[in-house]
Amino acid sequence: MSNPYVNFSVSEHVGTIEFYHPSHNSLPSDLLKKLQNAILDADKDPGVKVIVLKSGGDRTFCAGASFDEIKQIQTPEEGLAFFSGFANVINAMRRCSKFILVRAQGKAVGGGVGILAAADYCVATQHASIKLSELSIGIGPFVIAPAIERKIGVGALSQLSMDCKNFYSAEWCLGKGLYSECFEDVKDMDHTLEKLAKSLSSYHTDAMASMKRALWSGTEHWDNLLIERAKTSGELVLSETTKNFLNKF
Repeated sequence: MSNPYVNFSVSEHVGTIEFYHPSHNSLPSDLLKKLQNAILDADKDPGVKVIVLKSGGDRTFCAGASFDEIKQIQTPEEGLAFFSGFANVINAMRRCSKFILVRAQGKAVGGGVGILAAADYCVATQHASIKLSELSIGIGPFVIAPAIERKIGVGALSQLSMDCKNFYSAEWCLGKGLYSECFEDVKDMDHTLEKLAKSLSSYHTDAMASMKRALWSGTEHWDNLLIERAKTSGELVLSETTKNFLNKF
């Protein structure tokens, strides 16, 4: 595989969204927009009762933002537009009326951790460690922080944010509640994921939609909050400190 993509398919009322980028499944703006649209399409599709979100390849789940694209940001407006991509994906996941099951086969960094946190149910392998590296380059995980805090608490978010050069194990993620289940290998993970998706696809659609609204209660202000956070990141990325680091990367 060499070309980036976002694919959406439906089988037996399970909608599967898969994204891929050859650079460790990083997410540039165009891929983020396609991912957002795929989630919106799956939500509107009457043939879909549950959604599985995963990435291609057998190693990294998602390396987060595209550093190549971040380097090109020259104005606060461009910064806001870029970081709003992650805000829009997380908000699409939050507003979606259907449960979203996320599959993590490997490591996640930055924005990738935000996608894991926005899952309604997340399964992972023992190789799916995570890291929030944003502070080390002069910005912060502002856009994704609300999703992560909601899932694992402010204490764990603080730990990840400040200890920003180290990966935290899948076992740590399981203990904090980021992962619902963790497996030794992909085969066992996929078997469990398929079984869960099949079960959910047989349940009452309205009941699941009501349950999802209840689970996400109190996040209605995120439409504005995440965009404000994107504005903060878009301004900080223009600092001399951040620019110097990115030029060395």
